[in-house]
Amino acid sequence: MYPGSPAEEYINARGLGEVAAQFGLGYVGSALPGHERYRGYLSIPYLRPAGGADGVATVRYRCIADECVRGSDGGLLVLQDEKESHRGHGKYMTVPGDPPRLYGTAALIQPTPYVVVVEGELDAMTWALAGVPAVGAPGTGTWQPYWTPPLRGYRTVYLIAEDGPGLNFMDSLSGELPNARIIQMPGGRDSNSIFLKEGLEALLERIGH
Repeated sequence: MYPGSPAEEYINARGLGEVAAQFGLGYVGSALPGHERYRGYLSIPYLRPAGGADGVATVRYRCIADECVRGSDGGLLVLQDEKESHRGHGKYMTVPGDPPRLYGTAALIQPTPYVVVVEGELDAMTWALAGVPAVGAPGTGTWQPYWTPPLRGYRTVYLIAEDGPGLNFMDSLSGELPNARIIQMPGGRDSNSIFLKEGLEALLERIGH
């Protein structure tokens, strides 16, 4: 994370400064030829649990321009449709041709009886901040069949549903996991929004911890 960068300001506003280094968050201040589209974005690496020279499987990029993250009142904005964001692009950008990947797979090697599944990287980080292992799908339509078997060994897999599409997604996934428990968040809010408004305790209460 570049000190003093817009990315640092954004992550602190999301309450995730404490785990920024753990997840390798960064800022694209300059870009190599051909990658100029990512300049000014928050960079979110997908880290392999083993680390090493090939420890970064891929990188996703989050637009942190004011038009994408703030409403007219200056508060954090959760867009209902990514196409509504500024300059005609979505909030997130993926490297062209890169296949969907599960975020936060290091959580799957922790000795724990439960794990949380969420939509998106920042929500997975939020649960980690609360001390709860979590993985994130980069969108409701990205789940891959081979992501499911590693979840079958847990006592409980908490599937965090936000809005209607999110609930449909988690309903479908729960059909493949006899150990799943769907948790629908109030008001269609995501985990990070609840944390910012009500604190980590409110998240833990949702899963009974």
